[in-house]
Amino acid sequence: MSTKGKRFLSVPVLAVLLLMFFVYYTSIFVFLHDWLGLQSSPGTLNAFIFSLFASLSLFSFFSCVLTDPGHVPSSYAPDVEFAKDNAEQKKCDKCFTYKPPRTHHCRVCRRCILKMDHHCLWINNCVGYWNYKAFFVFVLYATMASIYSTVIFISCVLQKDWDSIKGSSLNIFYVLYGTMVMALTMTLLTLFGWHVYLILHNMTTIEYHEGNRAKWLAMKSGQSYRHPFNIGAYKNITLILGPNMLKWLCPTAVSHLKDGVSFPTLRDNS
Repeated sequence: MSTKGKRFLSVPVLAVLLLMFFVYYTSIFVFLHDWLGLQSSPGTLNAFIFSLFASLSLFSFFSCVLTDPGHVPSSYAPDVEFAKDNAEQKKCDKCFTYKPPRTHHCRVCRRCILKMDHHCLWINNCVGYWNYKAFFVFVLYATMASIYSTVIFISCVLQKDWDSIKGSSLNIFYVLYGTMVMALTMTLLTLFGWHVYLILHNMTTIEYHEGNRAKWLAMKSGQSYRHPFNIGAYKNITLILGPNMLKWLCPTAVSHLKDGVSFPTLRDNS
C-alpha cells in the first residue's frame, strides 16, 4: 500500500467514514423513508439531493486525505534582498533548511509544510498550501449535508404519531440521534464560519494566533498591525478558491496555485 493510502489506516479517519455512512444511511433509509417514503416523487428528489451532498463530501474528504499539503522544494533558497526585510525567511531548526514565508514545521508529519494551517487528526494529514481548498470545500459540503440531515430528521419527528409508540426504545434512539446530528451540525457550522473568516483575511490558523501576538506587541509600542497577506476580500478568495467562480466548489481545481513559496503582500499592492 502506498504512503498516501496508509493515511486511511487511522482510527480518526475510519471514524469519520463510519460517521458519514451512518448519517447517510439513517437519513435516507430511516428518517426520509418514514417521512416521505422513498417511492414518492418528493422522497426520491430529497434522496437524490442528499446523496449528491454526501457524495461531494466523500470525494472532498478523499481529496483532503490523499493530497500532499506541500513540501519545501529542495532547491529553494531565499532571495537575499527580500530576506533582510522578512523575519520569516529563516532556517528550520528541525529540518535545517530554509523556510519560505508562511511555512511551518509539523511535529506530526516531521517536515516543513507550505502555508501550513494545522495538522488535522481527522484526515491524518496536514492542511496546507495544496489541500487547503479541498479541506474548505469538504467542510462546506459536510455542513450542507449535516443541515439537510437535520431538516429531514426534524420533519420526520414532527409528522410521527408518538402516542402510538410511547415508552418505546425508539424514543431513546430518536433523542440520541437528534442530539448527535444537531451537535455535528453546530460543530461544522462553527468550523465553516471560522475558515470563511480566515479566507476573507487570507490567513491561516497559525497566522491568526501569531497575528494576535503581533497586534499586542504593536499596541504596546503605540503602532498598528495589519496582516501582510491580506490584500482585499475578493482577491483573498480568488487566491484560495481560484479566479473562476465556476470552479470554486471543485476540491481538485487547483491549477491557479503556484509554487507556494511566494505570496502577494500589502506592499506589492500599495
